[in-house]
Amino acid sequence: MAKQYDVLFRLLLLGDSGVGKTCLLCRFTDNEFHPSHISTIGVDFKMKTLEIDGIKVRIQIWDTAGQERYQTITKQYYRRAQGIFLVYDITSERSFQHIMKWASDVDEYAPEKVQKILVGNKSDEEQKRQVATEQGNKLAKAYGMDFFETSAFTNQNITESFTRLAELVLQANKKDLDLLGGSMNDEFNLAVLEEQEGLCNVSDDSRTSCEYIQI
Repeated sequence: MAKQYDVLFRLLLLGDSGVGKTCLLCRFTDNEFHPSHISTIGVDFKMKTLEIDGIKVRIQIWDTAGQERYQTITKQYYRRAQGIFLVYDITSERSFQHIMKWASDVDEYAPEKVQKILVGNKSDEEQKRQVATEQGNKLAKAYGMDFFETSAFTNQNITESFTRLAELVLQANKKDLDLLGGSMNDEFNLAVLEEQEGLCNVSDDSRTSCEYIQI
């Protein structure tokens, strides 16, 4: 059977509850939008495979609960992430202000080489906007991050933002990958680990949905 992917990375979605992290994930992996989606409890994840510069990259995307009572749980996942989305809601000034707290947690708990992107979600709700695009650009520049305004509702910049973070992670870790030999550094061979933990039912399809993890 042909190899389904060359490398696997883990990406993490962080941000306050209600900013639309789960909607972003569902739009990207399943091209679905669920406006009344209930809040994530603990941690959930999905997978999708992209091709970047001729390399098949499977990304495992972790959707974390934004509520404070779950943050002790979600911080355990920071150290195994290669890429992180910091997400706020453009209609919520409070969620934007909290990005600094999320970024501080990333600096404390995530690996040094972790790649980050700032995402201002719900750009379709322009009439309710509380955070100007320029504010997002300015904050992203201060942290040295790329910045996207997205809408899970209209599908604006969804593929672009996920692909960009995967590209950044690939670039940051290329030295660790023996791509020419078709082999993979053990650090990134996470699929075996997930299957051993019983967390993911990996199918032959390039996109794999994973069952909810009881924490």
